[in-house]
Amino acid sequence: MRKKTFATAALLAAACLTLSACGSGADSDKPVTVVSEDNSQQAATVLDKPFEKPDLVLTDTQGKKYDLREQTAGKPTLIYFGYTHCPDVCPLTMNNIAVAKKQLSQAEQDKLRVVFVSTDPERDTPAALGKWLKGIDPQIVGLTGEFDTIQAGARTLGISIDPPTKDKDGKIVSTHGTQVVAFSPKSDAGYVLYGEDATVDDYTKDLPKLIKGENP
Repeated sequence: MRKKTFATAALLAAACLTLSACGSGADSDKPVTVVSEDNSQQAATVLDKPFEKPDLVLTDTQGKKYDLREQTAGKPTLIYFGYTHCPDVCPLTMNNIAVAKKQLSQAEQDKLRVVFVSTDPERDTPAALGKWLKGIDPQIVGLTGEFDTIQAGARTLGISIDPPTKDKDGKIVSTHGTQVVAFSPKSDAGYVLYGEDATVDDYTKDLPKLIKGENP
């Protein structure tokens, strides 16, 4: 099983600076050195100091209020920040999770909450989110709302999000951190982090343990 434990300070710095413009090729201005107890490339990063679940109240794909903490309390939860117009990283990440999720028993699937929070809420209306997620996994919770609220919530997880901008070709891109954060059903804390290189196999192997609140 691939996993590693980062020193918290270094992990936070890395998370804040690991951004993707979903095909724009944008990079952060300053490089960061991350010191790890394991130098091998691994999918799951087990945090030595878990994140508190963001206090986010947004709008779901049905246009209804969704209180993240309330709705996912005591549930194994994966949270990802991205947008529906993303040409690469976002759909790949969500599809990887969706495919792995289907390998679980029905009981395990019913326990798991997968939450996709839009970083481009102006275009990602509840209807647009619902249509996009229906093609991936209708059970994934899609959330949208005020950009400032979403940005602040992501920041509590060490994930940076920039307001959508136009690239040189006039296309709107959303630059955002690409981490998936897994929250334990035991503590409701975000204790495992996945990067964009996590594969279907990684999630397939790890989800049964994450559902139990165990380390992958």
